[in-house]
Amino acid sequence: MTGSELLRRARREAGLSQEALARRAGTSRATVSAYEHGHKSPTLATTERLLTAIGRQLIATSVVGFDEKPLARGRTASIPSELPRLAPAAAFAQVSLPLRLNWSQPRRVFDLADRGDRARVYEAVLAEGGPADVLEYVDGALLIDLWHDLVLPWDVQAAWAPVVASALSPAPAARPSSSTA
Repeated sequence: MTGSELLRRARREAGLSQEALARRAGTSRATVSAYEHGHKSPTLATTERLLTAIGRQLIATSVVGFDEKPLARGRTASIPSELPRLAPAAAFAQVSLPLRLNWSQPRRVFDLADRGDRARVYEAVLAEGGPADVLEYVDGALLIDLWHDLVLPWDVQAAWAPVVASALSPAPAARPSSSTA
């Protein structure tokens, strides 16, 4: 997503017109339009000011990378560098998995708010899915909650176990700063 798309989307989700955002942010409607259409590039400070006027904030999050781990019979599993998080609406949505992930029950709708349905989706995605599937369907915190109840092939479980264990490990304590007088 580009910066102009981000700004336009955030403004629309807040239900604001360009004119209303311009008034709140102390700028002109023409300037907001130029930012949203990519004709001008706002500085980071300006972007933060505009987002604050919308009631949003700019947050930097880590990018989840993936490694392909070999499995039995020449298959691979896409293992994330860290467990992804989903927005609550996506984490508890109703989904229909693509045929490549759910060939035994095509067009079945799974309710991710239901723990049993969520387990079935996670089992399919962890065993058969690629990076895009993991990022679309798997929430790391909910995966940890289900981890010991999932029915996974041994090699898939072994491939995923380190990233799950890493998420459960406490973060290293910050070192106290030492000041000299």
